[in-house]
Amino acid sequence: MARATDTGTTARRLCHLSGGFLRQRRLRRILQLAGYELRLGWPRAGDQVAVWGHAPRARRGEWLASRTGAPLVRIEDAFLRSVHPGRARGGPPIGLLLDERAMHYDPARPSRLERILAEDPLDDTALLNRARGAIARLREADLSKYNAHDPDLSPPPPGYVLVIDQTRDDAAVRIGGSDANTFREMLYHAQADHPGTPIVIKTHPDTASGARAGYFAAQSAETDPDRITLCTAPVSPHALLEGAVAVYTVSSQMGFEAIMAGHRPHVFGQPFYAGWGLSHDARPITRRQRHLTRTQLFAAAMILYPIWYDPCRDRLCTLEQAIDQLDAETRAWREDRRGWHARGMRLWKRGALNRFFGRYRAVRFDQGKRAPKDGRRLMTWAGHAAPGDGAVRVEDGFLRSSGLGAELVAPLSLVCDDLGIYYDPARESRLERLIAARAVLRPDQQTRAETLVAALRSGGVSKYNLQGAALPPLPDGRRILVAGQVEDDASIRAGATGAVRTNHDLLRAARAANPDAVILYKPHPDVEAGLRRGALPPDAAAGLADMVLHHADPVALLPEVQGLWTMTSLLGFEALLRGVPVTTLGAPFYAGWGLTDHRGPALPRRTARPGLAGLAHAALIDYPRYMDPLTGLPCPAEVIAERLRDRVHARGGLGIRLLAKAQGALASQAHLWR
Repeated sequence: MARATDTGTTARRLCHLSGGFLRQRRLRRILQLAGYELRLGWPRAGDQVAVWGHAPRARRGEWLASRTGAPLVRIEDAFLRSVHPGRARGGPPIGLLLDERAMHYDPARPSRLERILAEDPLDDTALLNRARGAIARLREADLSKYNAHDPDLSPPPPGYVLVIDQTRDDAAVRIGGSDANTFREMLYHAQADHPGTPIVIKTHPDTASGARAGYFAAQSAETDPDRITLCTAPVSPHALLEGAVAVYTVSSQMGFEAIMAGHRPHVFGQPFYAGWGLSHDARPITRRQRHLTRTQLFAAAMILYPIWYDPCRDRLCTLEQAIDQLDAETRAWREDRRGWHARGMRLWKRGALNRFFGRYRAVRFDQGKRAPKDGRRLMTWAGHAAPGDGAVRVEDGFLRSSGLGAELVAPLSLVCDDLGIYYDPARESRLERLIAARAVLRPDQQTRAETLVAALRSGGVSKYNLQGAALPPLPDGRRILVAGQVEDDASIRAGATGAVRTNHDLLRAARAANPDAVILYKPHPDVEAGLRRGALPPDAAAGLADMVLHHADPVALLPEVQGLWTMTSLLGFEALLRGVPVTTLGAPFYAGWGLTDHRGPALPRRTARPGLAGLAHAALIDYPRYMDPLTGLPCPAEVIAERLRDRVHARGGLGIRLLAKAQGALASQAHLWR
């Protein structure tokens, strides 16, 4: 099926008789981007008729197509959908399947997916490498079609046979020629094939939520309570597959995921993944004779067959970009589903925090010292945290905003750290652990990190994205940029524990080590704005700095220098991303990994040696959470990089701007606003 986008070409009309299509705005938008126009009513010459899979209401469209002779197009959710099922407040799908031949679960006739599996070469190296990376990514992010898995729940002890239930009279069961007897037969064979082995029956999420009945109920386990367990809890499908010694299914998508997990499932229906030499098929489809690898099966079903949609950028996208978006949305649900108590949060921050973390339950703000007793997690701004308080530390991320935090511009990224906080080397942080884990990257991770870094460089994106003054002519010679900092900043208090703890000391150290270099001093923007401490005493730069660059864009400076000296400034990280050698005299998160000339305090825990891509992946992709200022959705780092490049940012209202001015007047107490 040709895939068109909204490039000005005439859209193909899809006529329908279903009110459901009228209610689903995202579905209509995906179809529009794919080159289709949904219309309610009778088709004209050249039109097609749209129906939703084999749902009961699809009969109206089937009648319309047979009456008029218009070709029928069946539409279904793609194999990655949303956090929750559609019937359980799942939100709109992130991808669709469009098929003019048949639905993938209809074995009576070959679907477009079956044609791809049977006829396409499926031997392109780039395609298969993408498939391998996506398989690993889905497993790492614990993503499935539906993703309301509780990460705190563990599967049963390993060594069980996993039997997968489905919803009663689902189209994939009914159209596939299966019924309740098929499920009884499957359970019988699972018991007979594995005598004495525990049986775990996994219910469908719709059954667990009460939206739809399944084929197995509590009495299934009661027939042999010592051996059969009904798993209704939202345990991760990946975790269940990990502990299984065998997998039995009729036609569930989880059978496909079992193949991706290395199983050869026993299949009692005729789903799309049966018949390719990757499953034990009770009812073989004789026309399927080709033997495929699991990577080829995945490439066809997940890359070549679906249409994927990026809701933040409002465009069709690749599978990888769909995974990025679904991962961000799923992470937000898993971390926020129980709600938060927040302490140590200034009034101006609370709106942004609620937008980030209150999507499912509004954040409760209090200043009390008692631990919450309502199941909510406890968070606190990192600068207000107390040892042993059990709170998750919250701080700004490294791609923050178009404007200063000290001017009360709301952040587009925040980090949550359950171990420590990235700027405090005294204790291990979650970021430190993530950096160590990224010492070795898969090819897809390497590519993603390098692509993101290239986008930051080409777009001139940094933490604050200030539009500084044009650079003046710079002196010739080997230029060293010295990054001034806020001297009462938490990163200085925690990370500058050596001899150099002030901007003046930093300048002296840089000059002493580079007597013949051109020293350029860049004050911190918060200090220049009069919002924070750290201004040099009068004439302090004389004889130490060849030039003080007030209000200059620090990112624009980086291509003009041959080195950067800093205590703990994030500008050092941004310099590394742009290939500038960095000398650290404090202990920032990016020091101690072999990527900087580290002259600060010893960092004995940091023994791993990640490359620059590994450092960037951990700090920019794994660690922060991002929120798109246009859609309000959780989003991946790449979306925020584009928003900051394009300076798309929702600034605070009049009250916030007045508060920012008041803060500037109280700059001598600016640390209170951190």
